[in-house]
Amino acid sequence: MRMVDIIIKKRDGHALSKEEIHFFIKGYVDGSIPDYQVSALLMAILDHDMNMEEIVTLTDEMLHSGDVMDLSAIKGHKVDKHSTGGVGDKTSLVLGPLVASRGAKLAKMSGRGLGHTGGTLDKMESIPGMRISVSNEHFIRQVNEIGIAIVGQTGLLVPADKKLYALRDVTGTVESLPLIASSIMSKKLASGSDSILLDVKFGKGAFMKTLDDARKLARTMVSIGNNLGRDTRAILTDMDQPLGHAVGNALEVKEAIDTLKGHGPKDLVELCLEAGAIMLEQAGVYNNHDEAINALKESLENGDAFNKLKEMIEWQGGDVSYIEHPEKFPLAKHIVEVKADKAGYVRRIDALMIGESAMRLGAGRAKIEDTIDMSAGIVLNKKIGDKVKKDETLCYVHTNIDEFDDILKDIKEAFIVDENEVKVPPIIHEYIK
Repeated sequence: MRMVDIIIKKRDGHALSKEEIHFFIKGYVDGSIPDYQVSALLMAILDHDMNMEEIVTLTDEMLHSGDVMDLSAIKGHKVDKHSTGGVGDKTSLVLGPLVASRGAKLAKMSGRGLGHTGGTLDKMESIPGMRISVSNEHFIRQVNEIGIAIVGQTGLLVPADKKLYALRDVTGTVESLPLIASSIMSKKLASGSDSILLDVKFGKGAFMKTLDDARKLARTMVSIGNNLGRDTRAILTDMDQPLGHAVGNALEVKEAIDTLKGHGPKDLVELCLEAGAIMLEQAGVYNNHDEAINALKESLENGDAFNKLKEMIEWQGGDVSYIEHPEKFPLAKHIVEVKADKAGYVRRIDALMIGESAMRLGAGRAKIEDTIDMSAGIVLNKKIGDKVKKDETLCYVHTNIDEFDDILKDIKEAFIVDENEVKVPPIIHEYIK
């Protein structure tokens, strides 16, 4: 078998066989197939797409290109959730303790943030002492004991994806739906959970800009997961404005704490309750959606979910006093108000502009080696649909940099205030299973 023949076959619009996809992935990982030939195949895939059988095979080959987590030592049904990334997305820090407080086992491997989207691991590391790297033995024992662990990727999971992802980035093939779906799902499936809930975001601050594109991606990933023997479902959620109010690492941890104490912003609470109910149904803890919602509400009200967060922090070496007393988190040197130029209703908050501005304030990375300022970020005082008076505060900017006037201008531009009342968009648009 020759790689050039595989390239020509896909270039001419034909489906690749299982043997050809196996040859390509194995050869690329072991170094026998060079970057330039894989680049040509990726471009052919971008141009001519893949059918579902090809995508499932590609994902399966990537999944088995390295280690696969064996979570069989964890008792009960293991659930996992994956977000395609957004601005202010601290969902895992709320959702994980919530579902664990009701008997599901969340054994989750998360990632770091890059660009305008934040990473769960970065947020967790704003808590002093917090370890996101633990041994497999510790990980399994922790989930068995308290029902939850959120850690960084361990072992050599999906080396094929690491190589392909880097190559896609420099060859203009990032947008290929089969390559996006197989990249996400190979990592999720290698993490070893029994069921997966995908939070596929769309809008200004998301990778997928339209509902239709998000729907296509979600349906593809759900099909991959179900074809490979995992109960996989998806929700399509709005990312035209930031999720919740806080954008930035320690600021988002504090908002997660407020939410677990029953004082969270409406959109974040609604998303976590709906997603949590689906995950509990996947785990077989509840068969009725409304019963699951009510149980999760009770966990917010009686402190069970908040206590579960504290248990996770303690097990992973974090200073629990910061969770009990969030005022201990250090504040940025500058906290500046951005005020409205006129009265009206907030019609739009450009999530991409807010996310990129937060990154420039120090809250994110432009390059993977950049250092994050855990105290930096933006806290919204108004959301879409809110009434605002002239000179009323739209948001608070937190930063330790001294020159930020240009960033403030961009943040103000992110808010569009209109004289007419604005309908508040739903946070969840569709449920796919």
